[in-house]
Amino acid sequence: MINKAKIKVIKKNEVKVVEKKVNISVEKKTSRVAAREMVSTVTNWVTDFQRNKREETKQAIEQLFAVQPKVSEI
Repeated sequence: MINKAKIKVIKKNEVKVVEKKVNISVEKKTSRVAAREMVSTVTNWVTDFQRNKREETKQAIEQLFAVQPKVSEI
């Protein structure tokens, strides 16, 4: 048996338009706050990346130029 889906037809006259009153100043403030948060997050990522890169470079240089014991000290 084939089950047919029911389709509801909505005519243009039946659609209710809902108007929203938006305070523009509040919207700008929230977008500014969101932008500041995004900038802060990305800045923190960049800072962490740079710090990790510096630490890795420092460790690599220390291993490369580590003090080698002399033959007479062994």
